[in-house]
Amino acid sequence: MTAELSPVRKSILPKGGDTWTSIAARELPGVAEADAVGMLQSWNLHVFMRAAGGVGRMRGDNPILPSDVIFVEAPRA
Repeated sequence: MTAELSPVRKSILPKGGDTWTSIAARELPGVAEADAVGMLQSWNLHVFMRAAGGVGRMRGDNPILPSDVIFVEAPRA
């Protein structure tokens, strides 16, 4: 009996200084910026909804860390 691997959802590790906008432009070319950012945020609630630390509050956003796993495609059915 041979075990089959299940498909893996496509993901990336962000580059230092990445934002939702920069990831959207690089990973979802051809999709309108606002739509692409919204899709990424909905696929990555573990990052998007994380409470921002002091640095994030000073910048006015929720920082994306280089160690975060960012999904760049929708969940599979």
